Amino acid sequence: MLKLYYAPGTCALASHITLAEAGADYTTERIDFKINQQNSPEYLAINPKARVPSLVTDRGILTETPAMLAFIAQSFPKAKLAPIEDAYAFAQVQSINSYLCSTVHVAHAHKGRGYRWATEESSFADMKRMIPKSVGATFALIERDMLRGPWVMGETYTICDPYLFTLSGWLEGDGVDMAALPKVADHRKRMADRPAVQKALAEEKG
Repeated sequence: MLKLYYAPGTCALASHITLAEAGADYTTERIDFKINQQNSPEYLAINPKARVPSLVTDRGILTETPAMLAFIAQSFPKAKLAPIEDAYAFAQVQSINSYLCSTVHVAHAHKGRGYRWATEESSFADMKRMIPKSVGATFALIERDMLRGPWVMGETYTICDPYLFTLSGWLEGDGVDMAALPKVADHRKRMADRPAVQKALAEEKG
């Protein structure tokens, strides 16, 4: 059985949704950031990065959302969550998820995790002021060039969709105007109707 370590409001939701979509047999364990549980010796033994998500498998522990999403898709091929039989198409999926991980999420992190890049309080404030512009620019690119519609890759739902849904859920808090992103907004509505999304959200409210 798979075990997902998560915290509400984090990118772990993407893997949580994907486990539900795959029909996987899994359990979850919540990590409480309010009490700094991610830095507890017990959790650091699972993930020394002190972050979520972490996925415990029968072969070891996986971290990093793109890797976990690809693992789930490949482990449950009947769910058809990625074009794993087509090397180029799968690379396109990986390219989008890599962008969400390395660029979109990092831009968002400058709002509350400025200490990762600077030490001066004035620098933190400047980073926060940039969030609507920097995050907005990443989603403008997604809206224009990456979200094919109705799903990220076009007519077929893939592991890109729960990841985009998860990160687009942060847009309002980042001060980005959703009115400028009609395709992203439509994608969020489509995702919200999926049983797996509803299941994962309900479990995280738990």
